[in-house]
Amino acid sequence: MTQPPRKTVTLPVGGMHCAACSSRIERVLGGESGIEEASVNLADASLRLTYDPRVVNLDAIAARVADLGFSLGPPPPEHAIYDTAITGMHCAACSSRIERVVGKLPGIVEASVNLAEGTGRFAFDPATLSRRQIRQAIADLGFAAAPLPAGPDRLAQRQAKAQEELAAKRRELVPALGLAGALLVISMGHMLGLPLPHFLHPDASPAAFALAQLALCAPIVWIGRRFYIDGLPALVRGGPNMDSLVAIGTGAALAYSLAGTALILVGSDPAARAMDLYYESAGVLLAMISLGKYLEASAKFKTSGAIAALLRLAPDTATVMRDGREEVVPLAEVEPGDVVLVRPGERLPVDGLVTDGATRVDESMLTGEPMPVAKSLGDAVSAGTQNTAGAVLVRATRVGQDTTLSRIVELVRRAQGSKAPIANLADTVSFYFVPTVMAVALVSGLAWFFIGGADLSFSLRIFVAVMVIACPCAMGLAVPTSIMVGTGRGARLGILVKSGAALQAAGTVDTVVFDKTGTLTVGAPRLTDLVPAAGQAPAALLALAGAAEARSEHPLAKAVADAARERGPALPDPEAFEAVPGRGVAARIGGREVLVGTAAFLAERGIATDPALEAADAGLAGAGKTPVRLAVDGVAAAVLAVADAPRPEAAAVAAALKKRGLGVVMLTGDHEATARAVAASLGIEHVVARVLPERKEAEVAALQAAGRKVAMVGDGINDAPALARADLGVAMGSGIDVAVESCDVVLMRNDLSGVPAALELSRAVIANIKQNLFWAFAFNVIGIPVAAGILHIFGGPTLNPMIAGTAMALSSFTVVTNALRLRFFAPAPLGS
Repeated sequence: MTQPPRKTVTLPVGGMHCAACSSRIERVLGGESGIEEASVNLADASLRLTYDPRVVNLDAIAARVADLGFSLGPPPPEHAIYDTAITGMHCAACSSRIERVVGKLPGIVEASVNLAEGTGRFAFDPATLSRRQIRQAIADLGFAAAPLPAGPDRLAQRQAKAQEELAAKRRELVPALGLAGALLVISMGHMLGLPLPHFLHPDASPAAFALAQLALCAPIVWIGRRFYIDGLPALVRGGPNMDSLVAIGTGAALAYSLAGTALILVGSDPAARAMDLYYESAGVLLAMISLGKYLEASAKFKTSGAIAALLRLAPDTATVMRDGREEVVPLAEVEPGDVVLVRPGERLPVDGLVTDGATRVDESMLTGEPMPVAKSLGDAVSAGTQNTAGAVLVRATRVGQDTTLSRIVELVRRAQGSKAPIANLADTVSFYFVPTVMAVALVSGLAWFFIGGADLSFSLRIFVAVMVIACPCAMGLAVPTSIMVGTGRGARLGILVKSGAALQAAGTVDTVVFDKTGTLTVGAPRLTDLVPAAGQAPAALLALAGAAEARSEHPLAKAVADAARERGPALPDPEAFEAVPGRGVAARIGGREVLVGTAAFLAERGIATDPALEAADAGLAGAGKTPVRLAVDGVAAAVLAVADAPRPEAAAVAAALKKRGLGVVMLTGDHEATARAVAASLGIEHVVARVLPERKEAEVAALQAAGRKVAMVGDGINDAPALARADLGVAMGSGIDVAVESCDVVLMRNDLSGVPAALELSRAVIANIKQNLFWAFAFNVIGIPVAAGILHIFGGPTLNPMIAGTAMALSSFTVVTNALRLRFFAPAPLGS
């Protein structure tokens, strides 16, 4: 049955101020026909949308969001966009000709030329057409085209906008705080013993006292007008948010004070009414809440620092070799197949293969590996890494958005925009929170007035205090900020977490299942032992065995030959060579007859057994290694052992996981004896051997059926079904393509120490989220009853609205600041 088409896009959302906003968007869109998923990230100000375009389109969705009082940004373009500067145009005929000719190129979707600005914008299919072909077509018409500087991506644009908004908030905040301070001194200074001029003193001149407060409060209200512009319409639409609480609370205090001022001016008991004004509550509240929002925005800006750091790795230009000449071009102009020169100290602009030269490359920002890696002819290199030694030529294989760096950035960005299941409670509470608070505030104020016998002034103070102390923002920011900072920190450590759900799942894992070959082991046979017969020189024997095996294509022979090359001079060519499939090889090297192969092969050639070598053979086989016999000039000379050696860090990783209380299982298709020998060397007791790749998934499912929370660690290819079945799939290496589809976590550094580090990171993030949620809920659970006057019933104090507003403003800042602590997360060293 054909599945309906689905589209998933991430769009910026404007106008959100608290978790009530994001929850309302999710609930309304989630109930619309054709929308499968709507997930709003308050910290990222984005909406991840999965929908059926046959049922609903983005214009209709944007209109529905607009009905709720928010704005939805445009979707990303479906085709590649090439913006270029065009010189040589003199009239409309020039621009029209370019549009007409380029518009007919195969793969062009849209061609638009702006004569006044001297620019062109071309939408095209990159599978059919390249930027260079577009430039060449323009050049063939007699004009010159050069790429415009590449515009920043969505994150960079959002950061630039956030910086502008922070600067604007700061410009408004300084006068607001200054005016609020003056307002506080005039309204309450005389109660604290501060002298007031006679013409402003409430006893001597109540009218001037009231009008001075109004004059100071009015500019603060104007500076904070956003709370009213956004909050009151949201209330009218039936979707009140935090701004609504602030607008109603401060608005009530302001209205009460304006009425009192009017009565003072007409002479209605001016001395008493002068002491019953709340201008300072409204003005100071708005100023302090604005301060809190500024601090919150400033802290939130830092949460995307990891992606910003990754984006800065890519250089703006590249040195391309064309016709033997060096040409510095914008990065956007480099295309696959170009040869790029990278000098020492420069960052690589593209993914590619080294075609000339040798160097060492610092890959720490991509893999977390601190030591530079040697690169020479044929080795792969990645964009964003830094060349530290010699100059190299690199043939570009992937450029732009296709590079490993760009795909890592996209993976991290998606993870930061995702939600963890733990956020569901906060989202549900946030949706109902604001209307509930408004009801509590109204009931509290009326109860004190009608039942408690309080006067209107006291009841109003209770109403305002409840309205402004409630903080849905803290609940809405508790989860996404921790995920944003945690996944960003993971990326800096070479740990790419796919989603918030994966982070939460990692925190519950109690069993780690490792594939053996290529995961616990290096993935290729290596020479591990050489036991010579009495009187034989090991180095000379290895050289003879390596020379004999060099012409064989068998994996075991390659392991022997590679070991000989690593430990000695160049291997001599055999004067004669014979390969016996499945048995061994015979060769004449420097006049000496050499046999390398199985014990049966040597016996067939009349080689007498050596008791000491027989014992060594049995011992090596019992250790899970493959013995290889060597005879020289008709005499048994040595036993060599070849094995897929464990990774150097594997034993320490297994020990670290067991020390943390996790079960460790090795899953392999190898024979039982070999598997148990490798497991024993690593300190792993639970071994499941002789498991075909298609059965690994069933073994993981069996562990889950026994109540275990399972993390599967594999190579991301043969282990894909098991990785997908596990509660947490962890892929080794930098196989981004497969890993994104089949697993939850990618370890960019090909090192098993990333496994305990990833689990430790997840636990740190989940602990941080729980701390944030606890304080967000505790703040409201404790603060709202206190503001409603619960302590006053038993003779305690009430909560001044200014203190309530300040506490509310700082609660979100506290949550975000706590999340920022994750930027300094460092995994515990193995063995600790």
